[in-house]
Amino acid sequence: MLVRDAMSTMVLTIGPTHTLRQAARLMSARRIGAAVVHDPDTCGLGIITERDILNAVGSGQDPDTETASTHTTTDVVFAAPTWTLEEAAEAMTHGGFRHLIVLDDDGPVGIVSVRDIIRCWTPARRNPVELVG
Repeated sequence: MLVRDAMSTMVLTIGPTHTLRQAARLMSARRIGAAVVHDPDTCGLGIITERDILNAVGSGQDPDTETASTHTTTDVVFAAPTWTLEEAAEAMTHGGFRHLIVLDDDGPVGIVSVRDIIRCWTPARRNPVELVG
C-alpha cells in the first residue's frame, strides 16, 4: 500500500506568525494533529504538531504570545505519494517523529501519520471489544 492511500488530504497550512493558541484552535476544529507552516519570506515549509504545542504550554510558555515559527520543525523529511507505507514508517522510526508532509510537484498534498499507517495495517474489527473502566 502507498502513502497516497493512507494519507489525510486535509492539510492545514498556517503562517509563522500564528500564535500557538490559533494553531491549536485550527487543528482542534479539524481534528488533526499537525499543521504545515509556510513561511513566505523563506519559501520554506515546516511542521508544527500537537506535541510541539503541548510541550510549549507544559513548560509555561504563553500560547497567546508564542508563535508557530518558534516551535516549527524546519528540518523536515517529506514523503512522496508513491512511497510505500513501509518507507514512510521507516522514515518516521529513523527520525523519531509521527507525521510526514506528503509533497508532489505542486506542494503539500497530504499528511501521513503513524495512526494512518496503523489503520491501514490493522484489519478492521468485526466485533469491537468493549473497554471496562
